[in-house]
Amino acid sequence: MIDMEARYYERLDEETVRCTICPRACTIKPGKRGFCGTRENREGNLISLTYGELSAIAVDPIEKKPLAHFYPGSRSLSISSVGCSFTCPWCQNYHLSTGNIQNQATKKMMPEEVVEIAMAQECTSISYTYNEPLINLEYVEDTARFAKESEVKNVLVTNGYISVPALSKMVDAIDAANVDWKGFTEEFYRQHCSADLQSVLDATEYMHKHGVHVEVTFLIIPETNDSEDEARRMARYLVDHLSPDVPLHLSRFFPMHKFTHVPPTPVETLLRARKAALDEGAHYVYVGNLHEGNHEDTVCPSCGTHVIKRRGYTITGWSLDKDNRCKKCGAQIPVVGHRESHGLSVA
Repeated sequence: MIDMEARYYERLDEETVRCTICPRACTIKPGKRGFCGTRENREGNLISLTYGELSAIAVDPIEKKPLAHFYPGSRSLSISSVGCSFTCPWCQNYHLSTGNIQNQATKKMMPEEVVEIAMAQECTSISYTYNEPLINLEYVEDTARFAKESEVKNVLVTNGYISVPALSKMVDAIDAANVDWKGFTEEFYRQHCSADLQSVLDATEYMHKHGVHVEVTFLIIPETNDSEDEARRMARYLVDHLSPDVPLHLSRFFPMHKFTHVPPTPVETLLRARKAALDEGAHYVYVGNLHEGNHEDTVCPSCGTHVIKRRGYTITGWSLDKDNRCKKCGAQIPVVGHRESHGLSVA
């Protein structure tokens, strides 16, 4: 374990400190840790316990993050540590999010090493993912800045629970983010996540306004956040406060962790939510974890052409020109970068 003094904290007195990464702003006494368990007060200094400690490293298609409009077909080096700032009882990666540095096997890896691996594997980007990356913010920032120097992109796969002051110090190092909006009521966030919705919305808007390519994921859970009205209000907020061009990924729930009693999301619920989002003006609405239909395709909002066809995480059709315009009607499709194959650009 690397003892790394945190950068995102303030001293309240000679012994007590306050973490400034997330809106929870934990006040931490000597010998204690904050809510996420990754930071410890040692004699009045806040120490990051997870700096350089990776629980997983793998090469993924960028579509798995999921990002549909960011260097389609490219490879992303996915890395994770342990811990989370939320308490979601349905977490798919609960063994990482509920783990801590003492009981979870990790491998020590410095930021420069991660970038070297990404380049060796011909990865266009590095994705900070699997567990919540923002609680390991110093490591994410350091790795992202090394990556930038080598022209490797940086992707956050995140719950978006970060204070705007902390985000403002490192947002310039981030190229893209998929932000998981868990639901669309404050009650939902309090009950299931031990957090608040508005802070997530504020951070998402901040990233979008400061040049980060943003996509949003909404996991629809039966009898929890699956009303058509919730999907409609979420889409309306996305259209009004971000842009109708921001992709929205509606994801199918499968039983996991403490929610094994909840059935998978019915297909009709997902398709009804998709229609509601489109009706509210969202241009690009995808349905994930659904192995039927063509709801992962990118559809031109002007003429209805399926300009990017997908099966799972694989691109099976491409009808965009070199400027990412629809070949049929010429409408500009908001895709960052061009289609790639094995991390290398192709015509």
